[in-house]
Amino acid sequence: MDVFCEIPCLTELSTKLSGLAIQKKWLKNADKRYLGQYLQKFIAFNSKHFNFLGVTPILFGTDQNTSLAFRSTEYIGTIPLRSSDTGKQIGDFVVSPRFIGRHRYQDYIKILDLLGTEINPEVIDSIPLVSGNNFRPPLYLEAIKFITSLENLVKYHWRKFDNIKKIENKPNGQIKWNEYFQNEYKVEKRLKFPATKNILSELHIEYSQVRYVFDICKSELLSNNTPLRVKFFLNRRLNFLEEKLYLHKPIETNSIQIKLSDNPVIKNCKLSANNILEFNFFQSTAWRVNFSDVFEKFVQYIFMGISKTIGGKVLSNYKFYSKHFLYFSWALKNLEPDVIYQKGNLLVFIDAKYKANLYNKFNSNETLKNDHRHDLHQILSYTSFSSTQRKYCCLCYPSDSIETKKIIYKNSINDISNTIFIIGIPLRIEEIKNIKSQVISILHFIEKDINLTLGQI
Repeated sequence: MDVFCEIPCLTELSTKLSGLAIQKKWLKNADKRYLGQYLQKFIAFNSKHFNFLGVTPILFGTDQNTSLAFRSTEYIGTIPLRSSDTGKQIGDFVVSPRFIGRHRYQDYIKILDLLGTEINPEVIDSIPLVSGNNFRPPLYLEAIKFITSLENLVKYHWRKFDNIKKIENKPNGQIKWNEYFQNEYKVEKRLKFPATKNILSELHIEYSQVRYVFDICKSELLSNNTPLRVKFFLNRRLNFLEEKLYLHKPIETNSIQIKLSDNPVIKNCKLSANNILEFNFFQSTAWRVNFSDVFEKFVQYIFMGISKTIGGKVLSNYKFYSKHFLYFSWALKNLEPDVIYQKGNLLVFIDAKYKANLYNKFNSNETLKNDHRHDLHQILSYTSFSSTQRKYCCLCYPSDSIETKKIIYKNSINDISNTIFIIGIPLRIEEIKNIKSQVISILHFIEKDINLTLGQI
């Protein structure tokens, strides 16, 4: 009864749910004769949460023959749903990652660690999730980000002044004269001066608080909640940090104070630590994560690796600025392709789209066509900045396996052609080598074609 429906992200059309089955299980007060109207009210009643998660409900049929399906986008997450007739909570709607095994996020953990990027869940105020901890972002997602920030911190000498009490053999520092006078009459105490001194040290309270958070993260990462594959590649890193923090005794805290004077390395670690400490405050509210940014960075990472292998220059998120005196409210100030690959006379524009097109290759509905048309027009606008007669670009979509397809658009008026390579990229680390090999073959083909064209001219 906890989950109303669960579908993967980038689902063009989910399995249809029978309206009668929904009425029997979730909307028991609904009149079967007007079931279609009740489902419309149900969708409208929960529209705010559906919009937040990027889910589009789709109704089929009428009255007792009504059924309900859903379309999902690049978001994953969980939202609570309520009955439109009673207002009572009925269950949670879950959008899960495309590739899930026993642990839902294990395929993405390695990618996030490889890219050095962050995915911070967005949350909104809502009633608590019925599913509770089962469909919230797992703590080990935040724990891994904290471990990465802590690795940067231990390389940095984080020292603070600590006020300590010492017995000096001469009056040095801030002497506690009242205490000295109480024992001065004793000959053996006459040259013992109780003093307080400011010592610059790494053994300070804030470091001990960070050590406390590290212990929480280590416990979570070594628990059964964390996939074995994740434990395996984190084991060495945890042992390294354990050695570095050996002298720091953990001090329990609910929050670590962030100061304006903190170095960016220290500030990032404190922010990540506070996310761990505050984790339980938003664990049961509506949340979502956008994976389109991760896919874009994954594609950029692949092309950066290719440039190191075969040469060339990669420009990520390069901007083409517009120049005019008056901006309309709807005008674009710049165009920004995700990647530009440049090598000699070769200029290739690459755009990464985290959309469902290659998961629905034989589905000809208008939504997919419009999505692709928009992507196509966008990439063609980028290639207009190339001065060559033959222009080249790549559209990258997520897919279950590596695949490539070439499409050529030609203008017979001036003999200018535009070749678009649609590349299916699995969002998995173990496929990176094969992806690079396929893309290198495409770039070699383009380079050969460019040189041949220039030779003819």
